[in-house]
Amino acid sequence: MTEYSSSKKIKPLSDVVSGVRQLTLDELIRPRQTEHSLSIDRAFPEEFVNDLSRQEVFNKHLFRPNTYLHKWWARRCGSTFRTILKQFAANREYRDYYASGGLEGLTVLDPMMGGGTTLHEAIRLGANVIGADIDPIPIVQARASLTQVELTGLRAAFNRFFADLHSSLGPYFQTECPVCEQTADIQYVLHGLRKKCACRNVVQIDQYDLRHEDDAKISICPESWEIYRKQNGQQAAVETLSSPTGTVGATANLITKAEKECPSCGQKYEELLDVPLYARYTPIAIVAACPEHGSFFRSPSKADLMRIKRADERRSELDFGPLEDFRVHDGPKSGDLLRHHVRSYLDVFSSRQLLYLQQAIRQLRDYEGMDRLTLGMLVSTSLEFNAMLCGYKGWYKRRPGAIRHVFALHAYSFQYTVLENNPVNPRKSSGNLQLLFRDRIERGRKWSVLPVERKIEKDGKRELVKIPGEFDDGVEVFTQAELVHDRSRFWLIQGDSQSLPLDDHSVDVIATDPPYYDSVQYSNLAAFFRVWLKRLLPDEAKWNYDESDSAVATKATAGTSNFMRVLAGIFAECGRVLKKQTGRMVFTFHHWDPGAWAELTLALKSAEFRLMNAYVVYSEHPISVHIRNLNSIRHDSVLVFALDGKGSSTPWTPLDAIDTNDSETFCRQCGATLGWLLESAFSPAEIRAAWKKLIRDGTDG
Repeated sequence: MTEYSSSKKIKPLSDVVSGVRQLTLDELIRPRQTEHSLSIDRAFPEEFVNDLSRQEVFNKHLFRPNTYLHKWWARRCGSTFRTILKQFAANREYRDYYASGGLEGLTVLDPMMGGGTTLHEAIRLGANVIGADIDPIPIVQARASLTQVELTGLRAAFNRFFADLHSSLGPYFQTECPVCEQTADIQYVLHGLRKKCACRNVVQIDQYDLRHEDDAKISICPESWEIYRKQNGQQAAVETLSSPTGTVGATANLITKAEKECPSCGQKYEELLDVPLYARYTPIAIVAACPEHGSFFRSPSKADLMRIKRADERRSELDFGPLEDFRVHDGPKSGDLLRHHVRSYLDVFSSRQLLYLQQAIRQLRDYEGMDRLTLGMLVSTSLEFNAMLCGYKGWYKRRPGAIRHVFALHAYSFQYTVLENNPVNPRKSSGNLQLLFRDRIERGRKWSVLPVERKIEKDGKRELVKIPGEFDDGVEVFTQAELVHDRSRFWLIQGDSQSLPLDDHSVDVIATDPPYYDSVQYSNLAAFFRVWLKRLLPDEAKWNYDESDSAVATKATAGTSNFMRVLAGIFAECGRVLKKQTGRMVFTFHHWDPGAWAELTLALKSAEFRLMNAYVVYSEHPISVHIRNLNSIRHDSVLVFALDGKGSSTPWTPLDAIDTNDSETFCRQCGATLGWLLESAFSPAEIRAAWKKLIRDGTDG
């Protein structure tokens, strides 16, 4: 319940850089006594939110399954945004986290909706919501997950859709049991990366172990490529499971990623950059399940290689439209593809995966309405688990067959051992359509009609609490007039949020999570999906737009960046549509870079917003894949703004340095500094200098 206050006057920048005293703890947490401010202006249940978010960050998709239909990046905890929005309930009783509703009659806007967290949380509380984004993916995901629909009908549509896919594609994704030779559906195929040196060809993989079992290991022999099982602790107990019967293993040695150069010629192994990415890999092992003998590993046979060859022969016949549409454009993340000589998004898929996409596009033409929208989004999200950028982590005992998906690191990663999944495997397994339908659609729809929250007792025990009367869905409308006719209406606006089709001062609450400056390039990464969604759901959105219009800085800069320019325009528009006295804008933010905070300050200042209060909540678990072993911020600043001069109180007090040794302290002090600088008369250059000085000094000694 942290608030900041001071009776001191604003000091000039020269005082900041020459030793203004540090704020004391009681000054940092002293609550204001503004009589007519909103609840969130005065206090916020930080400890309560932290307890919930520390649980939710482990598996956000399990806490809010209906929000996770499709991939999006850097989503914030739904429990945090539910708590934020609960503070706007007029009746104190409805501010209880576990009470149903409370925002009936209010209009909530998220002008940078991304994954749609604000919309889902607000519509559950009875508000009418407006979501806007320049990228089409957030629009179609919100429409697919928020529109009221019967699960029974969706399940019937999926069963028909999947049966047709399997009938057409199943023969390409089959193998034979090495024991009885019975045909079986493949679960996945492991491929190794082809490389060469001056004297030989090699195939490089992560490691020779393919699976760790309770009493044995399944491995592949580097010389013969035979797959064998070796009992733990018993040298002689080795069982050969399968030997190559095709050309695999005959012309190249198998090595691990630790081997960087050839022991014979001394040359470093080089990747085959002159061939398409998918063709740089060769199959080393197949995993499937026999109805009689259960799961098995086997070496690719001649029949398996023939199936791959037939798919490769059909590849040249596939027509997805102009090749230019699939060209990889240089960008902060897509540049990694270009550096690996990947110039087309088509090249990151195997021939079988492209056959899957072609068949899905054709079949979707026979569906309409929500069936088509949901199935199209399901196929799109499956691509994160069905591309030649997927890695393998299934050697762990507790993770058999687990996939390292394309964006595990919020970037493009190039694998040594690639996992080629079977999207049409009838058995539910990691990343295939059957499992994704259950987890992304069935689980989400069931949760949407009876949301469940976690309650953490004082003794640490957790219990599930159902929230009867809440629904995580609503009715879509297309004008502001329609929006206010009833509760739980949603309006989705695709376009630049610097110009919204909303009346002046008509929005009660703006709650959002702005783009993460220069670190997570959502729009650039999303091109991986957009090129296919344009074909899967051509009429559902405007699929072409200029990524440069997104509010992301390509790099830190001393001058005006696109981040500040676009964000300033969005905040100015927020100031126009927000109600003057009672309206509040709340968002979460964190970043180590002083440039990010400086640009944020300038954007808010240009829109004449004033910081009413700042809180700190837990937001990232340290074992998250994209922040592990990094000096990462694990907290968010929750920042509450009003329009300049409306309900503001005494000025914030400046600090003499910002401590970068502790994530929570850092976010708390950045919030205090933001409040002070918004009330200052400093120029843009002075604001940038102040942030640079304060955060730099915080890293000294």
